[in-house]
Formats: sequence, structure tokens, C-alpha cells
Amino acid sequence: MLRNLAACCVFALILSIQISAYASAEPASETLQIATSRAMAGRNGTAVVLDVHSGRMLAAYHLDVAARRLVHPGSSIKPFTLMALLELGKVNAQTALMCKRTLSIGGHKLDCTHPATAQPLDPAAALAYSCNSYFSTVALRLTPAQLRNNLLRDGLGSTTSLSPDEAAGNVALAQSPEQLQLEAIGEWGISVTPLEMVHAYRKIALLEPKHEAKLDPLFAGLEQSVAYGMGHEAQPPSAMKVAGKTGTANADEGPWTHAWFAGYAPAANPEIVLVVFLENGHGGSDAATVAREVFAAFADQKKVGAMQAKGAAR
Repeated sequence: MLRNLAACCVFALILSIQISAYASAEPASETLQIATSRAMAGRNGTAVVLDVHSGRMLAAYHLDVAARRLVHPGSSIKPFTLMALLELGKVNAQTALMCKRTLSIGGHKLDCTHPATAQPLDPAAALAYSCNSYFSTVALRLTPAQLRNNLLRDGLGSTTSLSPDEAAGNVALAQSPEQLQLEAIGEWGISVTPLEMVHAYRKIALLEPKHEAKLDPLFAGLEQSVAYGMGHEAQPPSAMKVAGKTGTANADEGPWTHAWFAGYAPAANPEIVLVVFLENGHGGSDAATVAREVFAAFADQKKVGAMQAKGAAR
């Protein structure tokens, strides 16, 4: 009888732990799902939130679109281009270039729209400002195979197992310097799904806490993008810092654009990663505005959790 009683007590303890863990995890997902659905209401596109450490999907809006829609990533691809350049030693933190402002490559007009600066841009600032002039210039230091292989390694061009019946993206091998430059800024030769993009940004987020020093410009640029750069609309009204990148991609279907934002929070020790894709978005700032609402809900949730933990410890 004592043995049975002990077994029952152990079972009850395990069950209570499982229920407690479930109860603590589910409100987080519910809060983020409500925020994501509210932020995306009335918009065409998709948004997905993942847990950085487990890869678990915490929230999704129009998951079918995230899994099947194939489009150019635009400037949201630049962090992966920069990572390839840094890892291969083609640029470093001191590689600074003046922005030429006006730019035309292979018939594509790609003038820079970031604030003018009288100083040369280093790679972190170039990423923060999403400088097409900088990235199209340094891209020529890579071979077509180096760029393609690194993008494929980062998970672009393959399914993620986050949803059944996913489409697989495509990463082409550039056949000319112009194609290489355009691919490096996400305007030629590469098409991805939003699920591929959030999966790839999760890989970056996983590197953040203990990354190699040579990757400092990548993580600094992603944080500065939201702090003062082209992604500043993604910063929520809280002390929690966000890191991420906007993208404005030309549509294949007509003379319009799609909008992207991909990023993670908190910036220094990422817990969630988010991608927002808007059909016919006028610019990446449109997607960043949606992201801000989701990050704000996450920041509020963390604040409440910290207060509850503090109260329980008293």
C-alpha cells in the first residue's frame, strides 16, 4: 500500500509540473497570437513568430501564405550577404565606403533612400541604413558560388518543416557581375517563403549571444537598424531593444512592391524571432510598424512575468 501511495504521489508531482509548464507556456503563445492577429488585421500578407531556442511556432497569421508564397526578399537578405562577407574575410568592421546615393544595376534603379551622410559608412551603419550603394559594391568581392552557397547554408532555398506542404525557395547562381550585385540585395535570382525567412533569422538569433568577434558588425547593424535606421518603426515603446531588418522588394507580378520586416527580441539575448510580409507594401517601414505591435505585446508580457516572479520570491 505504501509503495502504491508513493507511486501515486510521484505521478501527481509529475502531472503538476507538466500542467504548470503548460500553463506558463500557453499564455505566452496566446498573447502573441492575439497581438499578431490584431496587428495584421485587414492586411494582405503573413506574420510568424517563433521561439528562438526551441523553434516552436508561437503565433501565425495566414500560415498558408507563409508556407507557400514565394517572393524576392529585397533588403531583408542583406544580413546574410554581410555574414558571408564577414566570415570569408572580404570585409571587416573597418571597411568603410561613401554612399553614392544614385544607383542603377542591370536596368534596375536602386537609389539609396536613407538619410544622407558626409561620412563613409562602415558595414554596421550600411546595414542599419540599408545602403544599396555599399552592398552592391562589396558584393563584387564574393564569387557567385560563395554567395549562393552561403545563402543556401543559411536555410534559404529549402523547406523548414514548420508547415506541411511548404514551397521551397530558389537561389540561383549569378552569371554576371550585375546579377551577383542584384542577388546580394535580394532583387534577382532569389525567391523565399516567409517561413524560410523566419527560419533563417532564427539561425542568426541563435548565434547572437556567443558569436565570433568578426560578426560584430552584423549584430550591431541589426540593432542599429531598429535604433535609428530604416527599421526604427519596429521599436516598441519599452526599454527592451529589438534587432531586425526591413526589406522592400520589387514584385514580379507588376510595377509595385512588397514589404518585409524580420528580426528578434530582446536584441542582446533573443527569445523570439518574427517575420512580417505584406503584399503590396509600400516599404519595409510598413512591415516594421506591424512588428512593433507584436514586440510591444512581448515586452509587456515579459514585464508582467518579471513582476510575478518578483512577487513570488518575496
